[in-house]
Amino acid sequence: MNFDKLKLIEPILKALRAEGYSSPTPIQAQAIPLLLNGRDIIGCARTGTGKTAAFCLPILQILRTNRDNNNPSRVIRSLILSPTRELAIQIEESIRAYGRYTGLKHGVVYGGVSQRPQVEAIKKGIDILVATPGRLLDLMNQKHVNLEHVSLFVLDEADRMLDMGFIRDIRRIISRLPRQRQTMLFSATMPAEITHLADSILYNPARVSVTPDSTPVESIEQGIYYVEKSNKKPLLIHILKNQVVDSTLIFTRTKRGADNISRVINKAGIIAESIHGDKSQGARQRALQNFKKRRAHVLVATDVAARGLDIEELALVINFEMPETPEMYVHRIGRTGRAGLGGTAISFCAEEEKQCLKDITRLISRQIPVVTDHPYHIEEFFKVKEPVNLGNRMKPGKRRTGGGRRRTGKRVRA
Repeated sequence: MNFDKLKLIEPILKALRAEGYSSPTPIQAQAIPLLLNGRDIIGCARTGTGKTAAFCLPILQILRTNRDNNNPSRVIRSLILSPTRELAIQIEESIRAYGRYTGLKHGVVYGGVSQRPQVEAIKKGIDILVATPGRLLDLMNQKHVNLEHVSLFVLDEADRMLDMGFIRDIRRIISRLPRQRQTMLFSATMPAEITHLADSILYNPARVSVTPDSTPVESIEQGIYYVEKSNKKPLLIHILKNQVVDSTLIFTRTKRGADNISRVINKAGIIAESIHGDKSQGARQRALQNFKKRRAHVLVATDVAARGLDIEELALVINFEMPETPEMYVHRIGRTGRAGLGGTAISFCAEEEKQCLKDITRLISRQIPVVTDHPYHIEEFFKVKEPVNLGNRMKPGKRRTGGGRRRTGKRVRA
């Protein structure tokens, strides 16, 4: 199937051709026709499957088709809520790319920066607003944002919204929206809390799910390194120096830990950046751009970066520390293996993290292979079953850029 079959209008098809895209992903192929027909929708798909385009393309078409040329003052007709600043920026960038020929205006608001440019953009008039909950509520309280004309509402990464404690803010925002609207809820997982929220804000929604809840990408090679906590940093440097890849994303639990690990990596002669919530928005964007453009080969991040970031051809993800929840493991490793490409995800597990590993294997219903061919392996703390060697797949000199097979045709990626 190609995008021509989805009854998209020519201005959008022209933009997709300019981006080099031709074939929709499964979530797009299923969701777009339903949304164009006016249905509320619950979309469940793992990260990297194109959820952003699945709602952006119908929104652009609906607003373009129903545009009122007699109303020169633009009002906000579509609201998209995102849990993080980085994801909000990426969604707005996608709207800019897909809507370049529609004549629609869009804007993005998020915290951590001056609100003045954001307020000025809203005053000039926009059709589509992408926002994080905190900054949006702040601007609403200051009377800078009026949502009474919103007809299309998207709640993106809904489970992450709950994880970050945004549920009260979300309900306050929804209470200010018109009752007559089309609502779209997208999420990588569907815990019970999300189901309850969906029941309260959607009307007779269609359900689209292209993968089982919390199932990791099958194309991702996963491995566990059993290691003493004190040896994690030496092991990390050992891996980074001996596995030649173009890009490595490392996850740690704390902001201080992210900065500390970044310094250790740079001291070892490997260019690294760190990204977390205490950094200014400008610093976070610079770090992310340096990583995307390969000016830095390693990005160390807290879980603020675990959801929604689209980093093309990310070869390797390393969990320096096991995540707090097994669901977060799925979101972390989902940064690689995106859009049909392969990838590798490895995790360092100390003795005190064994329970985290058990919870993860229970969630994903599979054992993660144990990597033993490294100098810091601690077999005495664990019962190692069927140890495997992942190291041979990424030896020095065998550079990986995507971690897997190449696509034959581009797809729209969120």
